[in-house]
Amino acid sequence: MSARLHEQPDAFALLEPLFLDQRQAFASNPMPPAAQRRQWLKSLRELLVSEQQALIEALRSDFGNRSADETLLAELLPSLQGIQYASRHLKGWMKASRRKVGPAFQPASAKVVYQPLGVVGVIVPWNYPLFLAMGPLVGALSAGNRVMLKLSEATPATGLLLKRLLERVFPTDLVCVVLGEADTGMAFSRLPFDHLLFTGATSIGRQVMRAAADNLTPVTLELGGKSPAIVSHEVPLKDAAERIAFGKTLNAGQTCVAPDYVLVPRERVNAFVEAYRQAVLSFYPQVQGNPDYTSIINDRQLARLNRYLDDARDKGAQVVDLYPAQQHPGRCLAPLVLLGVNEEMTVMQDEIFGPLLPIVPYQHLDEALAYVNARPRPLALYYFGYDKGEQQRVLEHTHSGGVCLNDTLLHVAQDDLPFGGVGPSGMGHYHGHEGFLTFSKAKGVLAKQRFNAAKVIYPPYGKALQKLVYRLFIR
Repeated sequence: MSARLHEQPDAFALLEPLFLDQRQAFASNPMPPAAQRRQWLKSLRELLVSEQQALIEALRSDFGNRSADETLLAELLPSLQGIQYASRHLKGWMKASRRKVGPAFQPASAKVVYQPLGVVGVIVPWNYPLFLAMGPLVGALSAGNRVMLKLSEATPATGLLLKRLLERVFPTDLVCVVLGEADTGMAFSRLPFDHLLFTGATSIGRQVMRAAADNLTPVTLELGGKSPAIVSHEVPLKDAAERIAFGKTLNAGQTCVAPDYVLVPRERVNAFVEAYRQAVLSFYPQVQGNPDYTSIINDRQLARLNRYLDDARDKGAQVVDLYPAQQHPGRCLAPLVLLGVNEEMTVMQDEIFGPLLPIVPYQHLDEALAYVNARPRPLALYYFGYDKGEQQRVLEHTHSGGVCLNDTLLHVAQDDLPFGGVGPSGMGHYHGHEGFLTFSKAKGVLAKQRFNAAKVIYPPYGKALQKLVYRLFIR
């Protein structure tokens, strides 16, 4: 999405009827029963299962080369798991939560009722367009809402396919897919949704939040940032390097929670680079023509990454080519390691979103934690070390959206964990129960019957009220 200046004047007018249709449909069914919500989820699951090959092909077309197994692992599997988890727990989530009533207000009962918000908007990024559409969709449907999905213009084949498939099983006043360029995205964020979820770059997140503020629309922002990995002094380097390599090379590093840079004890840097090289080569003996290795999404993103490399070289970085004897034409960018990086380099300022891995040396753990804490709070943090005391120190002395100890990425696939950023890496949570809560209004309800003990606090005030307050709260 671009700035509002690029927005076409008719983009909003084209979207508004879709929004109004969903709002009217919600008004006619404001509290869908559990059976209906489960049927929505069942239809969605059956659709993904039956059309998995078509989805794999659409994603391969959009990326130039997208590993079919990565699509299964990182898009279809977590989407299906999320549907299954929500279906299993939906009835319990919908139950009113009993709460206590203070002694001064008896007899009465209190509860929290979880009510659908209405019409939810979801802006989907290009890097995982299936999973990052399905995750919010599952949460919003579980909570009983209507949903509008804006798919990225960078994945046109996937967007068009999802639009066609979802229209096959859902009426557009329940679920609809919006396609279009940057102007459509900005117009979409200006609709008066009851909740808006955006996943993407921090800079665009700011624009989305400004647009939503005009309608006082609550937002969930999943933004990313520079997620660090910390390698301890004692962890076996093979363990750490292999797991970091997986997180950094999945989808060619085009993952919001990919390890962005690695903090390594100074005396272990060379050994770590070699362990990382061996891990990457074991995954991908070659990258060009390898169906397991995903391409950079488009020429614009490839040019951005090459600018990062040129800037780093010009400012003194050493770029370690893990495949020095191979050529990589097209949009295939092989994993690279960067040594001797500094804060003047763009690669150390912006989220990388590609297979470039800067290494930052450190002496003591406190120095590594200070380095992380001096920078904007990341979406994820990874610590590699088996000492329980050090693990606890990292957890207590850093802030991030989520943490993996001795692994990367996999916390995102846990349906019973909330997923969300903090500060510059986002706000709000979804996935599993947190997704249901995000897209629901937790409405407090106090109920009383005929007998009214509250008369004692009615005017005119006097000794009865004073005695009550003293007896209950002061003595």
